[in-house]
Amino acid sequence: MTNQLVFENLKHRWVRTLLGVLLIGIQVMIILALVGLSRGTLNDQATRARGVGADIVIRAPASSVISMSSGMPAGVVAKVQQQPHVKDATGVLQQGTGLFDYITGIDLAQFDELSGGFHFTAGGPLAGPDDVMLDEYYAGQHHYHVGDTIKLINHAWRVSGIYEPGTLTRIVVPLGTLQDLTANTGKVSMLYVKLDNPANTAEVEKQLSAVLKDYRINSMEEFTSLYSVNNVPMLKEFTWVVIGLGVLVGFLAVFLSMYTAVLERTREIGILKALGASPAYILNILLRETALLAIAGSILGILLSYVTQFAIHDLAPASLTQAIVPSWWPIAGAIAIVGSLLGAMYPGLKAARQDAIEALSYD
Repeated sequence: MTNQLVFENLKHRWVRTLLGVLLIGIQVMIILALVGLSRGTLNDQATRARGVGADIVIRAPASSVISMSSGMPAGVVAKVQQQPHVKDATGVLQQGTGLFDYITGIDLAQFDELSGGFHFTAGGPLAGPDDVMLDEYYAGQHHYHVGDTIKLINHAWRVSGIYEPGTLTRIVVPLGTLQDLTANTGKVSMLYVKLDNPANTAEVEKQLSAVLKDYRINSMEEFTSLYSVNNVPMLKEFTWVVIGLGVLVGFLAVFLSMYTAVLERTREIGILKALGASPAYILNILLRETALLAIAGSILGILLSYVTQFAIHDLAPASLTQAIVPSWWPIAGAIAIVGSLLGAMYPGLKAARQDAIEALSYD
């Protein structure tokens, strides 16, 4: 009987019900989209690092996973190549243009030897000092084609080729040109090392640690594991701030909705009390309505997160990557339900405390 009354109340005021579900759904969508963006973008960075095909990554002492130092002498490459079990090594220079966006300078011959080369969908490899190669996502997002001239870091580049995504970064230029433009002549940001047998990784790591003291030396597995929310300064805190704002929005939306609903249903509440309904029964009805709204809104928010994933991939595939994170579905749903129930608590208590005679005389 109680559940039927709850459903009938929601159906009777269907416009308010739909708006409540939509507002809660947007709250859940924001949480899931933000978590998905942080996870997806970092996972994409790790995937492209693995796509190089190296077994070991060497970085300068002061570098972090998202802030590469350019203080490593390029001569380190020759020293690394002399070590036992090292098959190939190449140094790259990265110049940041955004939080996760880089222009990468490479020695194309060395890089192709180590990685097996790029797979082009249009054009071809770097042929001159002012050539640039773009991956499909970056070229598509910015509508660049082979032969176009683009300006990056105050320099004009000619697009020589467009390659399949999944290797290194989205923008690749000649190492020497990038070194000169960024005042990093003779320096690189990191080294990729390929071994004769991946089983020798631990052994070579120890050898390199003895030769290159204080340098950050990681296997590719260790290096890609560093692409996590905990290793990006302030990202975790920013995520929780946005989640907190989402809870506040959901709380206020439900509070206003339920408060207005209580005012509109004053006479109905009076009738229920006249029929013997207890304050707990009245509060129970309103909280059940709120819980249903929150559950429906959570389901809608999960569905909307797929919509945002599609929109981001279609509109800005080179800038952002949103992952679907099912492990956060119950967390986002719980946040929505708790926030909604808190928002409904005061209106519910107000309704439960109403005097039956006054409520019946309410016009």
